[in-house]
Amino acid sequence: MATQTFSVPNISCDHCVNTIRNELKEVGGVNMMDGDVNNKQITVEYEDPATEEKIREKLKEINYPAE
Repeated sequence: MATQTFSVPNISCDHCVNTIRNELKEVGGVNMMDGDVNNKQITVEYEDPATEEKIREKLKEINYPAE
């Protein structure tokens, strides 16, 4: 299992965090996602078949691209 923090500049409120959480649930292997609105970051805990690349692709697809 891996845990990674992503910088997501488009986060502006808790609704953004909830949207990201709900969308990342669709990525197989994502176990947990926590968001920090003030720092514009999310932390994702995941395992196979999820990968950093798949998570980044999903974030880009939903208009919350990670830096």
